[in-house]
Amino acid sequence: MTNDISDVAQEYIEHPEKQKQLYKRTLIIVVISQMFGGAGLAAGITVGALLAEEMLGTNALAGLPAALFTLGSAGAALAVGRLSNRFGRRMGLATGFITGGLGAVGVVLAAIISNVFLLFASLLIYGAGTATNLQARYAGTDLATTKQRGTAVSIAMVATTFGAVAGPNLVEVMGDFALSIGIPELAGPFILAAAAFILAGLMLFVFLRPDPFIIALKINANKQNTEPDEALEINHINKKGITVGAIIMVLAQLVMLAIMTMTPIHMEHHGHSLNAIGIVIGIHVGAMYLPSLITGMLVDKVGRPAMAIASGVTLLLSGVIAAIAPGGSLFYMIVALALLGIGWNFGLISGTALIVDSTEASTRAKTQGTVDVFMALAGTTGGALSGMVVAGSSFETMSFVGGILSLMLIPVVMWSRKGNKESQAQF
Repeated sequence: MTNDISDVAQEYIEHPEKQKQLYKRTLIIVVISQMFGGAGLAAGITVGALLAEEMLGTNALAGLPAALFTLGSAGAALAVGRLSNRFGRRMGLATGFITGGLGAVGVVLAAIISNVFLLFASLLIYGAGTATNLQARYAGTDLATTKQRGTAVSIAMVATTFGAVAGPNLVEVMGDFALSIGIPELAGPFILAAAAFILAGLMLFVFLRPDPFIIALKINANKQNTEPDEALEINHINKKGITVGAIIMVLAQLVMLAIMTMTPIHMEHHGHSLNAIGIVIGIHVGAMYLPSLITGMLVDKVGRPAMAIASGVTLLLSGVIAAIAPGGSLFYMIVALALLGIGWNFGLISGTALIVDSTEASTRAKTQGTVDVFMALAGTTGGALSGMVVAGSSFETMSFVGGILSLMLIPVVMWSRKGNKESQAQF
C-alpha cells in the first residue's frame, strides 16, 4: 500500500502539470461536498436556539445550543486536524462530516422523546459537522501556491453558500415535513442536516483520491532532497504569523456567533415569523460565504492586514446597526446580519491564509486543527454568554459591545507588522 502511494506521488512530483490538475480536481470535489455541508450547518444556526427555548421553557439558556455545537466543534477540530495530519484530508474530513450527521440524527430523536440531556449530547456531536465544514477550506490550499491560497480558501467557502442559504429557507418546508411524519416542527431542519452531512462525508471519502495533503507532503519531501534551499524557505514556521492569524479568526468568530445566536430570539420577541427569521439567517449565512471569491482575490492581492482591518470595521458597523435598529424592522435586521456575515468572511479568509503562510507542510494540518479549536471555543463563549447578556441587559447592549470588541483587530494587525520584517513580507 505504501509503495502504491509512493508510485502515485512520484507521478505528481515528476509532472507539475499533473499537480495543477489535482489541485483543480480537489477544488471541484471540495466544492460539491461543501454544498451539502453548508445545508447541514444551517439547521443549528436557524432553529437550534428556538428548539432549546421550546424544550427548556426559557430564553435565558437559548444561547446554549450554539455554545454546545461550537464546543463540540472544538474537540472535532482537533480530532479532524490530527486525523488529516496522520491519514490525509480524505479520512479526516469524511469522519468529521459523518459524525456530525449522526449528531443531527440524535437531535431529532431528542425532540421526539423530549429529552433535554440527549439534545445537549447530540448538539455536541453535531458540532463535528460544523468543524469539518470549516476545515474543508484548508483542503484546497494543500497544492496551492502562495499567491493562490486566499483564492483557494474562498472557492471552498463560496460553495458552502448554496447549501447554507438553502438550509434556512427550507425551515418551513422541513418543519411541515417533520409534522407530517409525527416529529416536532423545529426538529425538521435537523433531518436535512443529518442527510447533508452524511452525504458530504461520503462524497469526500469516495472521490478525494489521491489525497492532496499526502501528495503535498511527498512533493515537499522531494524538494528537501533536491532543492534544500527552497525547502528550507517553505518549511519555515512563523509563530507570530500563526498567533496573529488565530487572533483574527477568534475575534471574528466570537463577535459573529454572539450576535447571530440571539437574533432569532430577538426577532421572535418582536413578532417576526419563522419564515422571516429564516430569511434573515439565510441572508446572513449567504453573506458569510458568498463574497468569498472576491475576498480571496483581495486577500491575495491587497494583503492579509488590509482585509483583517476591514473585518473589524465591518463587524463594528453590524453591531451598531443591530443595536440601534427598531426590533420590528426586517430591513434593518437583514442589513445588520448581512454585514455581520461579510465581516466574519473577511476575518476568516485573511486569518486562514496567514495560518497557511506561517506553517510548514508536515505539521500544517495539525496546526490548522489546533487553531480551529480556539476559534470554536471563541464561538462557544460567544454563544453561551450572548443569552445571559441579553437576559440580564438587552440584545442592543450585547450587539454594541460585540461591535466595539471587533475593533481589537486593528491594534493586533498593527502589532504584527512592528519590528518583524518576516511578518511584513508575508502580509
